[in-house]
Amino acid sequence: MLGLEKGKVILSEYDINWPLEFENEKKSIQNTLTENEIRIEHIGSTSVENLCAKPIIDILIGINHFDEGFKFASLLEAAGYEYKGENGIPGRHFFVKGNPRTHHLHMVEINSFFFSDHLLFRDYLRENPEEKNQYAELKRSMAVKYVDDREKYTDSKAEFIQNILQKAKGMI
Repeated sequence: MLGLEKGKVILSEYDINWPLEFENEKKSIQNTLTENEIRIEHIGSTSVENLCAKPIIDILIGINHFDEGFKFASLLEAAGYEYKGENGIPGRHFFVKGNPRTHHLHMVEINSFFFSDHLLFRDYLRENPEEKNQYAELKRSMAVKYVDDREKYTDSKAEFIQNILQKAKGMI
């Protein structure tokens, strides 16, 4: 089941339907942004098998130039997404879908650190079950502590994420 009220932090156990939900949404986005050179990836905890997550599908779209995102915004809005601008992260176009929220879409330049770091983090957790389990424990404890403050919940995971990225970059 997908969807979470804005600002709330409630984790769900892994749902085998999340990858299917992503694939369906990916097809819809490809049809919406047809004839444009983009790369679409499933990121966030819903993209890592057997990891608890907020039931919101995170989608990463790599584009060639930041300004392309402005022309894509109206197309995505017509497809049900709400455009939020950079929403606190320079260089990112951010979109949300659903009420309650079911999808977050992050559109960035394909050669940006945002793009590569999100894929690196996802792939590292997929290949390292011990760290994936540590991350799940951290997420569960922070979800209890910050149930009504998604921003603090996200910030509380930053150090762990940075440590994983350092490890992952050391393996490249």
